[in-house]
Amino acid sequence: MLDDDLDIARECARTESELLVSALARIGADAGSDELGSLAEACSEPVTANGRSSRRRAKVKSPNGDSDEKPEPARYDITIKERPSDERPRERLEKMGASALSVTELLAIQLRTGSSVQSALGLAAELLHAFGGLRGVAAASREELSRVKGIGPVKAIEICAAVELSRRLSVLSGDDKPCIRSPQDVSNLLMAEMRDLKKEHLRSLLLDTKNRVIKTCTVSIGILDSSLVHPREVFKDAIIASAAAIIVAHNHPSGDPSPSAEDRRITQRLHECGQLLGIELLDHIILGDNRFVSLKERGVF
Repeated sequence: MLDDDLDIARECARTESELLVSALARIGADAGSDELGSLAEACSEPVTANGRSSRRRAKVKSPNGDSDEKPEPARYDITIKERPSDERPRERLEKMGASALSVTELLAIQLRTGSSVQSALGLAAELLHAFGGLRGVAAASREELSRVKGIGPVKAIEICAAVELSRRLSVLSGDDKPCIRSPQDVSNLLMAEMRDLKKEHLRSLLLDTKNRVIKTCTVSIGILDSSLVHPREVFKDAIIASAAAIIVAHNHPSGDPSPSAEDRRITQRLHECGQLLGIELLDHIILGDNRFVSLKERGVF
């Protein structure tokens, strides 16, 4: 009895479904509506026991024929091309000169292109924010720059190359052998390159009899310690170059150039060795953040 009732119920449902499909098809044909025709077609699909259609649905295709195409990412700002010409960095530089541009605009020109969600201007602003300004960008390594979203390996290399060019330009002079007349001259020569180093670097300036720089040498990298900084390493290059005198300099990554007790001990030891070798130690300069200390002026030796 129960089976008969179920058969009757299925037959009634099938009949009602067929009537509904027929009615939707007629209305769609009269009104010229594709949507009603599609609805009628969907209603006529056979249904399996789990309530799902037994027909396989076609993949949704985009107008160009590609299936499952990912949507375009939302942009955070407008592109450079969408900006008025008087707001585009390159056009502004051409008309007004580089000095009229902001740091962000100059960096955007160096980046050339932005990312999928940011223009070059937006990416430049994000880069400056991530490293706390231009000094931070200049001090950042290639790996650190590459971690910023939108800055790939190529852009990171280009930024590092531009920074290195500016550093080398800052130490150039009209003479191939700059003359050292004061501690300020040493600062002018080394400050731009050494103030942002994250480890202590000890360097020596080899001078001729007129105090002109023959060569700049890196003696050691790391914490300055009298047990590690041997006079032999400091004076080795000076002897080879036949230098008449040397000046040593090192940086303090903290930015404070105040000399430590260890700095004083190393300076005194180097001064004594220089007297024995006949290669005078003219000074020991400690470089901080745009500040420096001369241990000669402090009377250490």
